[in-house]
Amino acid sequence: MKLLAFSDLHCDRAAAARLVEASAEADLVVGAGDFASAHRGLDRTMESIRAFEGKALYVPGNNETPEALRAATRAPVLHGEVKEIGGVTFAGIGAAIPPLPPLPWQSYDLTEEEAEAMLAPIGSADVLVCHSPPYGIADRLDDGRRIGSTALRAAIERIRPALVFCGHIHGCWGESGEIGGSKVHNLGPGVTWFEV
Repeated sequence: MKLLAFSDLHCDRAAAARLVEASAEADLVVGAGDFASAHRGLDRTMESIRAFEGKALYVPGNNETPEALRAATRAPVLHGEVKEIGGVTFAGIGAAIPPLPPLPWQSYDLTEEEAEAMLAPIGSADVLVCHSPPYGIADRLDDGRRIGSTALRAAIERIRPALVFCGHIHGCWGESGEIGGSKVHNLGPGVTWFEV
């Protein structure tokens, strides 16, 4: 299966247009959250990628809630769920994990404990799609602090997916790493291809 994967569109219409153009070659398009910016522009952004909605799946970021994303698209939205597509099992969880420091707007966040509880029923998956990165990979802020999720890292060690897609930390877009045999990729809004 040929996957086109991205994260963090943040209402960028030019990036959306590039994804739509590339999507003709994809079997599935995976969006790892933050379609909106501070909960604004979600409908407009989803309209700009409507062309591949029939072969896409998404997780919410911290800039939109799962409910808002589900209302804005007909594509499957995974948030603590598993879905099989073309013989490949996808699991997903959105939000900022752990919660961000206070912002001038209400980020959609989960605590490590909430994320752990949502991930606990997931026994296996070929691909894990999460908005936040796991602790230790593509999770470093400009000041050097790591803010990845320990709950996600533990879930990856337990589930052992072949691929893990994330975003959230803009300064780490394009970075990859490995946990056990699981390859972790912080995507960003560009056109990035994977085979599974």
